[in-house]
Amino acid sequence: MSFLTPEPKKPEEPAAEIASGARLIPRITIQAFCDHSQTAQLVESAIHDRRMSKVALTTHNGGIDGAVETYKSNPTPNLIIVETTLPPDEIPAALERLAEVCDASTRVIVLGHVNDVLLYRELIRSGISEYIVLPASAQQIVGAITELFASENAAPIGRTIGFVSAKGGAGGSTVAHNVSWAIATALRQDTLIIDMDLAFGTVGLNFNQDPPHGIADVLQANVKIDQTMLDRLMSKAANHINLLTAPVTLDRTFDFEGREFEQVIEMCQNAMPVVVLDIPHAWNAWIRHTLATVDEVVIVAEPDLANLRNAKNLADTIRALRPTESAPSLVLNKLAMPRRPEINAAEFADSVECQLLGQIPFDAALFGTAANNGQMIAEVSASNRINDIYRSVGMHVTGRQAMQAGGRSASLMKLPAFLKKRA
Repeated sequence: MSFLTPEPKKPEEPAAEIASGARLIPRITIQAFCDHSQTAQLVESAIHDRRMSKVALTTHNGGIDGAVETYKSNPTPNLIIVETTLPPDEIPAALERLAEVCDASTRVIVLGHVNDVLLYRELIRSGISEYIVLPASAQQIVGAITELFASENAAPIGRTIGFVSAKGGAGGSTVAHNVSWAIATALRQDTLIIDMDLAFGTVGLNFNQDPPHGIADVLQANVKIDQTMLDRLMSKAANHINLLTAPVTLDRTFDFEGREFEQVIEMCQNAMPVVVLDIPHAWNAWIRHTLATVDEVVIVAEPDLANLRNAKNLADTIRALRPTESAPSLVLNKLAMPRRPEINAAEFADSVECQLLGQIPFDAALFGTAANNGQMIAEVSASNRINDIYRSVGMHVTGRQAMQAGGRSASLMKLPAFLKKRA
């Protein structure tokens, strides 16, 4: 066959300390030829995966024969997906006919109904990129495409973690910054915090930094962003902690298109193993797109009714935006506030249908001191057990630690009995 023969796979590298981020598949064209409507629906469902956001995908009827007839008079796309119901001994000859009308650079994935190791080896030797046995899942198809186009000769990219508040004042920024500090100090991994609240962001205040440049300079640059420019605009707040701060100015508005932040985030992923996005409590096109494309989403909420409603709406929307990805997680903040009636944490998490990563108690003196001094909680009180909660959340979102059943980490602080009664 004249298909491009894949290069031999390199030996697997040792597992990284932090789970790497999902790399978006580049702008390619995919055409699928299916014999059954169920297979066509399966392939079409793959387009909902966030890694496929740049891909142009179309499906057709006819299997291998339909593809041969189509490409006799039409150019071939970057990738062809064909379903076949032929017996194993007839499949190589049918693919040979397809190879005669395809460009040498075109990749081919075959969806078959025969689980035959010898057939698989013969197809791979002949130049077929992948053979997937049906029934399969959309994730399997996306994974195969990613292996062909996104991971080829590419280093691992950073993991993106988005923190968003269910309600204004719930403390999403404070949690994001302290979790980032925990990741940087516990794992000793370079972490970049991007403050996406351009008008009212607090990352500069919380780290006692006032850099001359920040995220606005990256977004408003008239030239294409490169790694050198990004390094110049980032500021270093501490060991392993880097910032892209918000301008915090009201002399202009910051209205962006849905994909405005996409290039910036991808560039940051190439530079840092962990990228934490401090996402403002708002709802517009670019926030919606950002929540749909990050690796992990953490909703920060207080245990009251308004937060419950908003967190439920957020969680349901995020799950719909990324049906093939992990569900958002939940952190409850400001628990046991004096004189305030609260919703039980377990009931809150069950209603929102999110995994509860941490319960952070209310401590006005501690958090007020940290905010006024421009410090993290670990800097103000290194022995405080709230730091264990931030560390546990950080381990989870970086893929280092599984939570215990019920959404509680082994290191979560145990509240005193009188605080439990009050909660």
